[in-house]
Amino acid sequence: MGKTKKEKASGEVEEETTGGNEKSYQELIVNINPIAQPLASRKLSKKLYKCVKKAAKLKQIRRGVKEVQKFINKGEKGIVVLAGDTLPIDVYCHLPVMCEDRSLPYAYIPSKVDLGSSAGSKRPTCVILIKPHEEYQEAYDECLEEVTVLPKPL
Repeated sequence: MGKTKKEKASGEVEEETTGGNEKSYQELIVNINPIAQPLASRKLSKKLYKCVKKAAKLKQIRRGVKEVQKFINKGEKGIVVLAGDTLPIDVYCHLPVMCEDRSLPYAYIPSKVDLGSSAGSKRPTCVILIKPHEEYQEAYDECLEEVTVLPKPL
């Protein structure tokens, strides 16, 4: 009996995660912070999740506010992906300013849970720095191009 319950529970979770991203994008946008600008579109969010997933496999990401802040200060280059539903906003509101000072591209995506899971973690993550690498250079360049085109807040 224990096995069937676990299978049912995991089956339900799988259904939620596979169908969750596409259907719930509009629902996720409702929960974002007032500072979450520029917000990535649904299409760009998917591309960023895929790029994070590829980078995480090759250990080419920096995850978390302290780690990302430290490596931005050290001059590391890459795309900064921030979660738009992080509260309180004081936790990471200084990072966009740091990115602009060092001319790093950054974008907000609607969910920290999805960001954490795409990085291969069970924990939600509010900030990730994707470093460039030859293995996923095409996906990285595509994301970089689209993120730099996004309008910056005033």
